[in-house]
Amino acid sequence: MAERPSIDPEECTGCGICIDECPNECLELDSEDISVLVRPDDCDGCGTCEEVCPTEAIVMKEQ
Repeated sequence: MAERPSIDPEECTGCGICIDECPNECLELDSEDISVLVRPDDCDGCGTCEEVCPTEAIVMKEQ
């Protein structure tokens, strides 16, 4: 199974850096300004979102 981002809503500040940096445009902010993986099939597990998250709210996990 491929790794996908797991986003902790308690740690996500909604800054949008992960969304801007995702090469496959897999992430969006939800109605509460929390980053969510909206296109998991397009995610290639590159880990860019995890690397750029300033609050460490994103962890890549097998899914």
